[in-house]
Amino acid sequence: MVSKKKFIKKPVVVEAYQVTEEMDIKTLEGTMKASPGDWIVTGVHGEKYPVKPDIFEKTYKLID
Repeated sequence: MVSKKKFIKKPVVVEAYQVTEEMDIKTLEGTMKASPGDWIVTGVHGEKYPVKPDIFEKTYKLID
C-alpha cells in the first residue's frame, strides 16, 4: 500500500505584471486568454501563465 505524505511548495521567485485589457498569452499548454486584472506570471524557466487576481493575492507576496 502507498502511504500519502504532505508537502509544501518550495519558495520560488517569479516576475509578474497585471494586465489592463484582454490579451492572449502563449503558455506551455497553448494560448490562454488573460482578462483585465489578471496577473501574467513568468516562471523560473521563462514560461508565462495568467493568474486570476484572487488566486494571485493568496499565492504570491511582493518582495524587495
